[in-house]
Amino acid sequence: MKYKRILLKLSGEALMGDLQYGIDPKRLGEYADEIKQIHDKGVEIAIVIGGGNIFRGVAGASAGMDRVQGDYMGMLATVINGMALQGALEDKGMKTRLQTALKMESIAEPYIKRRADRHLEKGRIVIFGAGTGNPYFTTDTAAVLRGIEINADVILKGTRVDGVYDSDPEKNASAVKFDFISFDDVLKKGLNVMDTTAFTLSQENKLPIVVFDMNKIGNLLKICEGENIGTVVNI
Repeated sequence: MKYKRILLKLSGEALMGDLQYGIDPKRLGEYADEIKQIHDKGVEIAIVIGGGNIFRGVAGASAGMDRVQGDYMGMLATVINGMALQGALEDKGMKTRLQTALKMESIAEPYIKRRADRHLEKGRIVIFGAGTGNPYFTTDTAAVLRGIEINADVILKGTRVDGVYDSDPEKNASAVKFDFISFDDVLKKGLNVMDTTAFTLSQENKLPIVVFDMNKIGNLLKICEGENIGTVVNI
């Protein structure tokens, strides 16, 4: 396998499937199947999920809610998604641990780097919930931060598009996809890969990012086997 240890970043919206909000059990099962394929190959897997299918702090703030309060609500939404994914993975026979940046010992372990490392070494899938535990930071930033802390080989960002384009492929049919692109070129071209904080953190720590379509069956396995799927962002 090309990668020994990965950090998989999933958006909360991806868990909606065809629903308008919430969690689609069918989509959850599909993701669990995809993750099991690479788990069975010995890849060490950590996961960060967003909470946008339940609540998004920025949206709450734009509607007049206090931004800090809204962000904490968003963090709790990521924990709900993490619990749902944990259940789906364990239904498929995988061992998991849910660690959260906010203390909630009744349902999850507190995030401790050394403990996360040990779980990964033992073949357990570690899901990181509640973002960084701080308002004003996105789950993209949490994903990169945790990826750096656990010495992941790569950030795999699963989205609904199959890579990074020079313009929005959902709005522009002639948009051009990049197979490989440098961090510097992403910034020069003003492309949207991750938010600026997450992207800069990844660049400074030389942690590559692969943006790919998580909804296409087999993509996750192909990437871990070294196939050129999606877009690789690297130095």
